[in-house]
Amino acid sequence: MTFSRSSGILLHPTSFPGPYGIGDLGPFAYRFIDYLAESGCKLWQVLPLGPTSYGDSPYQCFSAFAGNPYMVSPDFLMQEGLLAVEDLADMPDWESNRVDFGLIYQWKPKLLDRAFDRFEASASEALRDEWAGFRQTNASWLDDYALFMALKDSNGGVAWNEWPAPQRDRDPKALAQARKQLADSINRQMFRQFLFFRQWDKLRKYANDRGIQVIGDIPIFVAMDSSDAWANPGLFYLDENGQPTVVAGVPPDYFSPTGQLWGNPLYRWDVHKASGFKWWIERIRATLSTVDIVRIDHFRGFAGYWEVPGDAETAVNGRWVPGPGIDLFHAIREALGELPIIAEDLGEITPDVIELRDTLGLPGMKIFQFAFSGPDNPFLPHHYTKNCVVYTGTHDNDTALGWYRTCPHNERDFYHRYMGRDNANVPGDMIRAIWSSVAVFAIAPLQDFLGMGTEGRMNFPGKVGGYWAWRMDDSHLNDWLMGRLKELNWMYER
Repeated sequence: MTFSRSSGILLHPTSFPGPYGIGDLGPFAYRFIDYLAESGCKLWQVLPLGPTSYGDSPYQCFSAFAGNPYMVSPDFLMQEGLLAVEDLADMPDWESNRVDFGLIYQWKPKLLDRAFDRFEASASEALRDEWAGFRQTNASWLDDYALFMALKDSNGGVAWNEWPAPQRDRDPKALAQARKQLADSINRQMFRQFLFFRQWDKLRKYANDRGIQVIGDIPIFVAMDSSDAWANPGLFYLDENGQPTVVAGVPPDYFSPTGQLWGNPLYRWDVHKASGFKWWIERIRATLSTVDIVRIDHFRGFAGYWEVPGDAETAVNGRWVPGPGIDLFHAIREALGELPIIAEDLGEITPDVIELRDTLGLPGMKIFQFAFSGPDNPFLPHHYTKNCVVYTGTHDNDTALGWYRTCPHNERDFYHRYMGRDNANVPGDMIRAIWSSVAVFAIAPLQDFLGMGTEGRMNFPGKVGGYWAWRMDDSHLNDWLMGRLKELNWMYER
């Protein structure tokens, strides 16, 4: 698929401001879309939209298909009569600029349960029909997900491979009994998904109607503690007790001297291939029903991935194993047609990764923060081709200003020589440089437009807890930034 020259902002919905402890799909989300459209930006990039778990990372979700119910807007539920003001009486006193996920996990499900009770008691026939249609349309993943979450709650929240063996192993009698005993909990989980996708689909349509395309994100791997692994154990390297025999990670790199031990179960690609890659086709299909363009995280894993023993404490002692290669993408294209995919081709990139990306004609990624080792660095704009997507940095990087303040002296020196600028406005100068490049898409996190330092960092790879929590302020979408965006997009024809 051919993309057209455009620009945009990377901002996850949880980072929106608002009174309910976490950014959501409510009124401010629509204001943000209006702001993007008026500025001339045509892209909004988000992180994975799935239900987060321990560690709060959207790259470790309970499902590759489900949405994050913590993003459901209470404002819109009140407008529809599914909540009343008194339902918010027990709302915690939130910090305004950070998400307290611990409090959110305690409070938001209770609020959504109150909405379900009102729905049960007084929903219109039209809304009930919509609810029934949602359940029918999404049954292929929703039934397993809702049962998984209900069983998880009934087992005190522990991972599925610690459940009683009949439930862990999906014994038909045990599952039939659970569906009967946990029917109310299952319905509540389904209802949360109904609310999320109902609100998300309206927001995305609003964006599309205003010329904004949404770039979503697919993590290559699923979380170990997910309905995907529990419902499809044969697709992963798991032993008879549901324990992973090998797990995912990356070798020592720019971010970590011991590598990153992600812990995700690895795919049995031979089994996927024998099925015609059915699970992957359905995953891509489901994601493209919610976003317009997909960034595939850790694309290099399709060429070859870092396999670490299941009991390892670091990712150092792993090995490279061949991935499914082009066979997977041939199957996806045969089923779904040409796909709007961005390949996250960062990390240890070998010729087979480049060959796979280029054979498929996919744009790769350029991270400007990685560029300043010398004139031959491929992340410098004079090396770009049109078919790439350039960022000042991503959710895994420090902000542009945070990078500049902590980068090695030689990189800082080369930055000044290459840019021909002092340090008066490092984020602004970096944004201008990527907007002016030939890259088809130029994208920057909102934090860089705001000139924030490390206090605006979204994530630090390999560190668990304390991240993913940054939230913007209501005043950040101001006239000054609007003028700057308009000027950049006009000047560089984006």
